[in-house]
Amino acid sequence: MKLKKNLVAATMLAGSMTALSFLSAGAAQAQGALVMYCGVQEEWCRAMVTAFERETGIKVSMTRKSAGEVFAQVKAEAANPRADIWWGGTGDPHMQAAEEGLTVEYTSPKMNELQDWAVRQWEQSKKRTVGIYSGALGFGYNTELAASNKTGELKCWADLLKPELKGEVQVADPNSSGTAYTLLASIVQIMGEDKGFEYMKALHKNVNQYTKSGAAPAKAMAQGETTAGIAFMHDIVTMVVDKAPIKVVAPCEGTGYEIGSMSIIKGAKNMENAQKFYDWALTANAQKLGAEAKSYQVPSNKSTPIPPQAPKLSDVKLINFDFAKYGSSEERKRLLSKWDNEVKNLPK
Repeated sequence: MKLKKNLVAATMLAGSMTALSFLSAGAAQAQGALVMYCGVQEEWCRAMVTAFERETGIKVSMTRKSAGEVFAQVKAEAANPRADIWWGGTGDPHMQAAEEGLTVEYTSPKMNELQDWAVRQWEQSKKRTVGIYSGALGFGYNTELAASNKTGELKCWADLLKPELKGEVQVADPNSSGTAYTLLASIVQIMGEDKGFEYMKALHKNVNQYTKSGAAPAKAMAQGETTAGIAFMHDIVTMVVDKAPIKVVAPCEGTGYEIGSMSIIKGAKNMENAQKFYDWALTANAQKLGAEAKSYQVPSNKSTPIPPQAPKLSDVKLINFDFAKYGSSEERKRLLSKWDNEVKNLPK
């Protein structure tokens, strides 16, 4: 009987220890987890995940989507957030998320290491998003296809309206793509809203596809699927580095630019780890990973070397892009709705 009682006691103790070990493992897993929505190219997303996991032991679950898609998902999940950190993608939807209270204030100890434009993004968003890289908008064209289509040299936004380019221009949809929204906001600022929308309507006749991803037109040019593509210049440079027959163009009329951003999502279940990633992602070593992944943006940390392949922003006619206005919830909704109604649904 005594032996039986001891066996029962031992079994109960073992069960308790097993339960405790499961609880401890669960707690450790929670402590060592991070869910990230990533808005840059897949290769750069994965490089960041791998390096952060290696340096911290924190396991990262990453989903890659275009900036507009991430914003829509963060908004849809606001009552029960699935992600902790939103890293990368154009700053406009990050600014809108900040305005709508979908992200939280955070002051990183790395702020004094950043370029002025990155800090300004953080200040304008009331500390809810920060600049991590910058890059100019432009377009490119496949020189072999351009020669066969007899388009001549393309130098300006106006050149993309040439009749020789009918069905030969590719650009993303501004509803899903931060790149394309930057185009829409840039054209409006360069030409004025009325003339800007007339331009977008004329461009529509030459567009063969509105893609989800802003970088997709660059890949399509490289693969010979379209003559011209509108994208951030650094995304087009990536194709040139890979020996694609593409010429990169900084439009003669001037162009807008992006401040790629990072935000911590309100209600993040792994808040401490989100802050750890935020701090780490602002370091010079973390920002070097962009160039290694063939992403040639200008980094926000002053100590990060600018990739030699990166377009020189000093050589580009940049407009004074109003990030506060065009990143506001009201203005984004208005412009996107107007584009849907007046441009996207037009016949070709």
